[in-house]
Amino acid sequence: MYTSSAIKAYNTVSVESEIIGADPHKLISLLYRGALLEIANAKNGISRKEIQSKGASITKTIAIIGEGLNASLDKKVGGELAQNLSSLYDYMISRLIAANLNNDIAALDEVALLLTDLKGAWDTIRPNQMQPEAPRVQNNNAQKVYGRA
Repeated sequence: MYTSSAIKAYNTVSVESEIIGADPHKLISLLYRGALLEIANAKNGISRKEIQSKGASITKTIAIIGEGLNASLDKKVGGELAQNLSSLYDYMISRLIAANLNNDIAALDEVALLLTDLKGAWDTIRPNQMQPEAPRVQNNNAQKVYGRA
């Protein structure tokens, strides 16, 4: 029991340290990672018939997507891409609500797949200080979708 609380405390400090030291690009990646982790926790809650745990994890995932990812989109600068991402995030939230109501692991898997694809794409546009000027500008334009350039 004591070991479990020590591990939990370590993980909390580790995540907080990572967030404090993160640039805006990394923060979006951390949001994706956090949402995926909470979906995995929700699936575990369903399989263990721990309804309260499942509900808490799905609620956290909805908050990460709605209040984190979607809210950080810059729809004026990001144009159609930002609008499409916003619509996709809204869809994910509706699937998460259905998953919560119906203990639907397939809906959780669907959202996890979408998030995994988006995270992979986001991580590939990671700005690298060692790149030539032209690619860095291209990456910054892609990041404008989230108002981070």
